Amino acid sequence: MTDLVPPPQPVRIPVRGGGTFPVRRVYCVGRNFADHAREMGASAPASKADRGQPTFFHKPADALVVGGGDVPYPPGTSDLHHEVELVVALGQDAPAGELPREAAMPLVLAYGIGLDLTRRDLQAAAKAKGLPWDTAKGFDHSAPVSELVPASDLGTPLKQLTLTLKVNDAQRQHGALTDLIWDVPDILHELSKLYALKAGDLIYMGTPAGVAALQRGDRFLASLDGVVQLQGTISG
Repeated sequence: MTDLVPPPQPVRIPVRGGGTFPVRRVYCVGRNFADHAREMGASAPASKADRGQPTFFHKPADALVVGGGDVPYPPGTSDLHHEVELVVALGQDAPAGELPREAAMPLVLAYGIGLDLTRRDLQAAAKAKGLPWDTAKGFDHSAPVSELVPASDLGTPLKQLTLTLKVNDAQRQHGALTDLIWDVPDILHELSKLYALKAGDLIYMGTPAGVAALQRGDRFLASLDGVVQLQGTISG
């Protein structure tokens, strides 16, 4: 059968040391740092026993902005916010059924750093009406992402690393991965209850407190403790 339009090509993220990572899906975790949950007006669990279920949403794979550089200021908003996040890349399919937590980490191929850009005014308006807030999260260029670093090359245990975001050289966000409400094995376990996880999937793991507005011309620098960085400018 002949294609009536050119088939879309997958977004490919460079992997340090060679090769690329073709992206299948982008999963995102909401309210995964207690301090961010509180700054957004939500309650935060007092302990892991009280944490309930994680919140998931999606971004389209073609919303990824690979390699830094210019990120266009999106239409439809006057309140674009940054959210710096650990990015997890899966290199293997999960077995069918619910993935045991202890079997999760072998699926991870690599890690990166990314921004979950959010049209906060659209999100707030949708929340106030009890409506979905897809348009606040899943827009074009809403997911800048760094190169990926193979898990075997981290050098430092993941749980000892921190996330930092600077805007125009001033620190905006900083958070330790030990403060994640749901860590990587937890999230892969919970996602497997809802979706068939596959090689090529990315997970944005949630953001610490300090989210704030970005303006046209702002320069950003996101880093995972010097392991990997992402920098660019909000253009337009």
